[in-house]
This record gives sequence, structure tokens and C-alpha cells, in this order.
Amino acid sequence: MAQAKFVTEGFSCPSCVKKIEKTVGSMDGVNDVTVMFNAGKVKVDWDDVVVSEDAISSTIGKLGYPIRKVQK
Repeated sequence: MAQAKFVTEGFSCPSCVKKIEKTVGSMDGVNDVTVMFNAGKVKVDWDDVVVSEDAISSTIGKLGYPIRKVQK
């Protein structure tokens, strides 16, 4: 089990939150996704045997929210 907070940018509305939570949350191995809109962070809990941190950050980036850094 792994957990990290992805610091990102580009959130402009509540639909951004739903988009990230739905897309990342549907990835195999992801157990929980919490978007902290005002802080610009996405907290993710996942099974690191099933999905990698790189795959998660890449998915968030492809949605249009570039990752600036990851906090463990």
C-alpha cells in the first residue's frame, strides 16, 4: 500500500475535482482519491503492486493538471 499527495495546478472549479476523483479513482489498484481544491493537492492511496506512482501522476497530467511535485 502506498500514499502520496500530488501537488498540482490548474484547478478552476468543482468539476475539476469530480473529473480527477472519477478518473483516478477508477484506476485498478487505486483505493482512495481526495482532491483538496483550495490547496491544489490530490491525495491518493493505492496498491503499489497493481499501479505505479508514475501512472497516477501521468493520468492526472493527461487530464490537464500538471504535477509540480509529490509529497510522501
